[in-house]
Amino acid sequence: MVKKMMFNNFYNGKNVLITGHTGFKGTWLASWLLKLGANVIGFSDQVPTKPSHFEALNLKDKIKDYRGDIRNFLDIKNVFDNEKIDILFHLAAMPIVKECYEKPLSALTTNVIGSSNLLECVRQDKNIISAVFITSDKCYDNVEWNYGYRETDRLGGKDPYSASKACAELAYRTYFESYLKNLPVKTATARAGNVIGGGDWAKDRIVPDCIKAWSNNESVTIRNPNATRPWQLVLEPISGYLVLGWQLIESKLNLDGESFNFGPRAEEVRSVNALMIELRKVWQNSKYEYIEKIDEDFKEANLLKLCCDKALSLLNWQATHSFSTTVLETANWYQAFYQNDTNIWELTADTISRFEKEFMKRQSN
Repeated sequence: MVKKMMFNNFYNGKNVLITGHTGFKGTWLASWLLKLGANVIGFSDQVPTKPSHFEALNLKDKIKDYRGDIRNFLDIKNVFDNEKIDILFHLAAMPIVKECYEKPLSALTTNVIGSSNLLECVRQDKNIISAVFITSDKCYDNVEWNYGYRETDRLGGKDPYSASKACAELAYRTYFESYLKNLPVKTATARAGNVIGGGDWAKDRIVPDCIKAWSNNESVTIRNPNATRPWQLVLEPISGYLVLGWQLIESKLNLDGESFNFGPRAEEVRSVNALMIELRKVWQNSKYEYIEKIDEDFKEANLLKLCCDKALSLLNWQATHSFSTTVLETANWYQAFYQNDTNIWELTADTISRFEKEFMKRQSN
């Protein structure tokens, strides 16, 4: 019954393209869309990590799996030419802040030119009905104030990752105002905070770094224990993306061209230290130590919050899980994975089903 109720069964039978489908968020989005009855088409350059959630799920046998370079217009245009795309979720990007700092040209070309190529495909395509362009909460000019950034706040970025996401938003605004608002397709951008969850093995992310170390009975080094982040389970922003893709078409409001923040409730924002304390409750004998930041060239904000009132007001979306439940779901997924005899598809599907039930309860309140 939950499946039929979710998103008013909007995605059932739709052809949905996910760029970046082999990545952390992309695999969870693809899994949820399959559960909702969608025909999933993926575009990515490679499987980014090993282990890999994409490979553990055997997603290549469950979807149409395209490979190419998002920076090459013809690579992505080929997908639109071969498939009748109904809905697009654009996630493909260089997502790691430190890697973007080390490779600024790659960050800018991937995150800005890549997004522009997708925008051009949407402009030219005659079939697509809705498109959600995912950027980041770091697209804002972060001055580390104590209240959450709103969608109307200034864009900016002192590091290549943040700047590339702000530029991607500007590219979207240019395409919308010049072309897309005069076309039948409905589009929007989505900005999400820090996500955690099972299936993430990316380098230089705190939870994967901990899990990889602890699964080998090793200690891990943690920077900036007092830094706060809008931690949220990976399914939280994905639920927002799915609501947005659906409501762009079925809402009585005109959401075309809007941007939305998706993040945890303000009272659930926690520090790195709080995250470590919660993880230790599940991972016994876990070892870690804090160090002061030693790379003075690598700038990293200590405080970042989002205001998600707009999503609540216009989409009836709000975060589902508490901070403690978010960490528990994450840690339990990894522990099940490292038991080796776990069916990862069933583990992932069960996690989604639990989230769906709580999501529906909160949306009805």
